[in-house]
Amino acid sequence: MVSKFTSTALAALAVATAAPAQANDLRETLAADMPELMELYRDLHANPELSFEEHETAAKLAARMRALGFEVTEGVGRTGVVSVMRNGDGPTVLLRADMDGLPVVEQTGLPYASTQTATPASGVTTGVMHACGHDTHMAGFIGAARLLVDHKDQWQGTLVMVLQPAEEIGLGALAMLDDGLYTKFPKPDYALAFHDAAAPAPAGTIGYTPGYALANVDSVDITVKGIGGHGAYPHTTIDPVVLASAIVMKLQTVVSRSSSPLDPAVITVGSFHAGAKHNIISDEAKLQLTVRSYSDESRQLLLDGIRRVARGEAITAGLPETLMPEITVEDPYTPSTFNDPDFSESIAAGFRQRFGDERVMEWPAVMGGEDFSQFRRAAPEDVKSMIFWISGTPQPLLDRLEEDGTPLPSLHSPFWAPDAEKVIATGAEALASAAIRLMPNEGS
Repeated sequence: MVSKFTSTALAALAVATAAPAQANDLRETLAADMPELMELYRDLHANPELSFEEHETAAKLAARMRALGFEVTEGVGRTGVVSVMRNGDGPTVLLRADMDGLPVVEQTGLPYASTQTATPASGVTTGVMHACGHDTHMAGFIGAARLLVDHKDQWQGTLVMVLQPAEEIGLGALAMLDDGLYTKFPKPDYALAFHDAAAPAPAGTIGYTPGYALANVDSVDITVKGIGGHGAYPHTTIDPVVLASAIVMKLQTVVSRSSSPLDPAVITVGSFHAGAKHNIISDEAKLQLTVRSYSDESRQLLLDGIRRVARGEAITAGLPETLMPEITVEDPYTPSTFNDPDFSESIAAGFRQRFGDERVMEWPAVMGGEDFSQFRRAAPEDVKSMIFWISGTPQPLLDRLEEDGTPLPSLHSPFWAPDAEKVIATGAEALASAAIRLMPNEGS
């Protein structure tokens, strides 16, 4: 199939990007909306819900989208919300925000800090917090929706706005696609999203990455078998702790000696459990790994390498075939996020025109994961996609970083409290302005 996104189409997009935008018009409207958007943000921040449990969050946001005139469908992919607005003939643009919080006890000290608790799949009751900033994503999303409704005369086409569940466990986008996102609703030509960032850059700075932006995320479990016995008589055993330790060390050669040094790859052993008593050699050890890569080929190389190392070390230890390690790769996994390069550069050029060169910069790819990737992966010949970053780092934290090297809190930290107003305002304006450029009203 020949992609409908030709160089001619991208050139036309670049011309549209370079045309004078209604920056002041959008910005003035957004300024009037910000008090209400900040009130929404504080409510969302104080009332987070875990993955696939976003019932109240989805309901309150769906009500707002209905009030704006969208056709709204709830319960897509369990707790997702799809809102559609048709505004004449033209392209279809999908805008996405994620809704779920994390099992983290908040320690920001904010007056509207979350005191919510929940019991996730682990069975351990915990605090719940928007430690990844999804509350800013949702508030910015509603802000963009309001801007696009208020300025319908500036765009022509179909707007599909997706509130996605369960991004934190990498399952929400796939759940919505499996539930008919691209068959029951208009299939997008373009998909856009933003994510707040704990970056060493002023709040409101936009970062973008053409090409691979975020990594494949694989979770791998290895059960290492052994022959147990008394700790005083190790010669009568095959110690799974020693064997598993050898596997841990050898795994790093998969990255350093099997993978190209020009192709980023990570194998991290995050958990090692074995035994229950000082003087007993167990007959089993369990390893839990996170594996990161960008391309499908690199991913397969790493997974094959893990299997080869585990089996090879077990053979070296003298284990029989019946006691070879058991390896489980979690399925589904979170695939890498690929920003279509020409499309991303065109969108970034529009951002530079609107926000200024000092607020828009190219950032390096990261090894974190984002299941926004699924929206392009489901139809790579049809959907051009881009996710971009918006720094949320408050200025006092930047000052301390410069003065004495105090590290910034990361996303998922119980101390992460972004400069929400700047993230929301930037996100709303960026999403709305990009959608208008992608769906220009030629008669306006």
